[in-house]
Amino acid sequence: MPHIQVKLLEGKTEAQKQELTKALIEAAQKVIGFGEESYSVSIEDFSLQSWEDKVYPQDIMGDESILYKTPGYSM
Repeated sequence: MPHIQVKLLEGKTEAQKQELTKALIEAAQKVIGFGEESYSVSIEDFSLQSWEDKVYPQDIMGDESILYKTPGYSM
């Protein structure tokens, strides 16, 4: 029962989010299997200020033991 959680800077369209959801599920299915019905995806928008205050320090860099791709920027 994979659940994929995506956090984005605000401004992406609903169509972009739907396309991203489809692409993430297809990529995950190729790697770990499971049927499409097993997946769920949530997408959460953040302002730049919220990204700097919460997402980057807490969600991204706060637990590097579960971070599989580090960002190429710092805040």
